[in-house]
Amino acid sequence: MRALKFDGKQVLLDSRAADPVPGVGEALIRTTRLAIGPLDVAVARGMTGFRGILGREFVGLVEQVNKAPGRDDHDKWVGKRVTAQASVPCGTCERCRGGLSVHCATRTVPGVLGRDGCLADRVVMPLTSLVELPKGLGDEEGVLAQCVADAMHAASMVRVEGKPFVTVIGDSLDALLTAQAMTRRNATVRLLGSDEKRLSICEKWGIKHRPMGEVGLRQDQAIVVECTDTHEGLKMALGLVRPRGTLILKSPYGNIPFAAWVDPENQDWSRLESARIISNEISVLGARSGSVSDAIDPLARKEIDLLNVVTRRFRLADGVAALKAAADPGQVKIVIEP
Repeated sequence: MRALKFDGKQVLLDSRAADPVPGVGEALIRTTRLAIGPLDVAVARGMTGFRGILGREFVGLVEQVNKAPGRDDHDKWVGKRVTAQASVPCGTCERCRGGLSVHCATRTVPGVLGRDGCLADRVVMPLTSLVELPKGLGDEEGVLAQCVADAMHAASMVRVEGKPFVTVIGDSLDALLTAQAMTRRNATVRLLGSDEKRLSICEKWGIKHRPMGEVGLRQDQAIVVECTDTHEGLKMALGLVRPRGTLILKSPYGNIPFAAWVDPENQDWSRLESARIISNEISVLGARSGSVSDAIDPLARKEIDLLNVVTRRFRLADGVAALKAAADPGQVKIVIEP
């Protein structure tokens, strides 16, 4: 099969990669749609130490199942059109048993941490991670389910009463979808970005938007969601959020220790504006990944608008070019049809 791999130095398309073999309780899936996002670009730049097949977002058809002993119900997955939860917990540790499987200390993440990814003709995933897609949901919508789930998760972390002022900082796909998810919760939402093309997507969705440089820092926002993962974004967020407001830090990079959170001049962690957080009694929340299952119904009912978020499409044979395109700030989301 073909597979897009990172060997620690470069990304290459291996046209003779061996088909993966499903372990007990796992499925072999033939991919029909793939997507590339900022996290994949970061992995390909060596930021996580991962080596192997890239990619964590896919839709595919289950071709084979390696059943666990005594589990005849596992046969039902064969022929199903599925996507999967990107994070794969161990299922047995104290966190998993306590309902915190998303924070499993030994979890694997396809194409990111401890598990080969899906940017290939076939991928292996645990049956417990699979999510079946309904007939009314297309492959191109299904492959974005993890992005939508993450945005919905961030929006659900705060209590929204009435129409509080909410600002989302950034114009990545994460930021755009989070702004849309917040709007669905009856909030007065605006997005601050720097790219005109991306801001135009907000225009089509009916979401208020402004360039970052045109906004006064009046500390009048009840909720601020910071999606740029930069020191400058954090400083802006703290200038926008009101006393006793809520700041949500949302980044697609998950486990990557980003130097951007450190003061760029002296690398001093103590300079992270902690005094302002304390004196204004600001609640700070981290948001990482949501449940893909929770995103399927809203997507199937067309409650989430994905118009114009896919800016380029490639074939898997052009996977190296697709990854380079994903690093272009002018692109929002790259989709691959194997």
